[in-house]
Amino acid sequence: MTHYKTAQEDIVPLGQKLAFGSGHLANQLFPAALGVFMVVLVMSLGMNPVLAGILGALPRFLDALTDPIMGFISDNTKSKWGRRKPYILVGSVITGVAFMVMWQLNPEDSQTYNFFYFLFVSIFFYIGYTIFATPLIGLGYEMTPDYNERTRLMAVSQWMGQIAWMIAPWFWVIIYDPTIFESAPEGARVLSIWVGAICMVLGILPALFNKELILPEDSKQANLSMKDLAVNTKEFLRGIKLTIKNKPFMKLCGATFFIFNGFQTVAQFAMFIIVYYLFQGDKVAAGGWPAWFGTISAMATAFLVIPVVTKISEKLGKKNAFVIATVISIIGYALKWWGFNPDNPWLMFMPIPFLSFGIGGLFTLMMSMTADVCDLDELNNGERREGMFGAVYWWMVKLGTALALLTSGIVLQMVGFNESVDQQSVETLTNLRIADIIIPIVTALMAILLVWKYDITEKRSHEIREALVARRGKVKHEGKEIGNNDVIGEIIPDKI
Repeated sequence: MTHYKTAQEDIVPLGQKLAFGSGHLANQLFPAALGVFMVVLVMSLGMNPVLAGILGALPRFLDALTDPIMGFISDNTKSKWGRRKPYILVGSVITGVAFMVMWQLNPEDSQTYNFFYFLFVSIFFYIGYTIFATPLIGLGYEMTPDYNERTRLMAVSQWMGQIAWMIAPWFWVIIYDPTIFESAPEGARVLSIWVGAICMVLGILPALFNKELILPEDSKQANLSMKDLAVNTKEFLRGIKLTIKNKPFMKLCGATFFIFNGFQTVAQFAMFIIVYYLFQGDKVAAGGWPAWFGTISAMATAFLVIPVVTKISEKLGKKNAFVIATVISIIGYALKWWGFNPDNPWLMFMPIPFLSFGIGGLFTLMMSMTADVCDLDELNNGERREGMFGAVYWWMVKLGTALALLTSGIVLQMVGFNESVDQQSVETLTNLRIADIIIPIVTALMAILLVWKYDITEKRSHEIREALVARRGKVKHEGKEIGNNDVIGEIIPDKI
């Protein structure tokens, strides 16, 4: 396998990596917090699990529809502030405020009222989330043209994103601590204000400190005006068609859909299994165990999975690193059968180092691989369309999330879970544990099959880059040139 040394001008400075990572911390903290807060709907507001699943799924379906539109708008925006950064700033503000308002729920109100209130506000939340997240993802794809530096950039952003998953599980402890709040709904109301404000500040940082790609003057950008609406609609549909026709990219989307769908379907099951299986429904006895499970999982991802996967990627290539990481995660899911043991709760941490390779490896590698695909698309079609690729990719993620949340509620009902009692039947808990293991294993195997013939290697990526530089010359970021004709990257002899 041929390896290349990263040219100095292709290295993203640490400060910019941290600023970009701060945006991803906000990007991850929103869904991480949302996953914990959603439990309040069922466990403390008495909402039917199916209705809670609909609240999780329906806004995400609508959100997914707006992603490609936002990607097209971001790719074609012409402003002195750039294509991405104005939207990142405005979107972070909308999302933060909407998150605060969304959780102002009261148990005194009817289930119907809380359902429609939450549904209405969450639609605004996800509109803001799309305005913020889609340009942020596109910005990451264009920050460096180097095959391995892209992985390192995404590793930093995902590492910082894991901080959200270290913190968020403790929201459950805080919300349900009677010494802090009189009730869980009150805890959700107050804590949501803090989470929304913190995410708002973190989300603004990439807009202030990151450098955007400056497109050549002859780039094919559409005019975003009402008089060109018909032409833009045609170009928008053409862009989606070109994106979907990109076979390597669709393999990445499909693999992500399956792995993330499987993970999200069972994401809440661990909390239910800990509370109802390990501690027989005693929420006080369960205490911080669910929080520690989530925090240790995130720590394993940040300090073990991301560094290891990054190194494997540099040595063996991104596709091989993904397959290895996914196989390790399958082992972890299988170990959960023995790890969740009422006689020894500490065993719940045994599978974590293994199963953390699933999501940790997925987004570190897939985001880097999508950046490589953007170069291939430019070579084939002569356009830079990071926003559209990011939008379609995250459309698949959000579609998977929406289906997973809906499926999760259906699975809970199918196994006989009863939200109105403190102790579940033995049959219900056994079936829930089986679903918690089998679902993500099956989806992981399907993801491996999809990427098996993915063919953009490090060598191929550099060939694409050389062809692009030969065609269009130098490409600039704000205040910095990259892709110089004279410096592409030194070839390092293979030592494997």
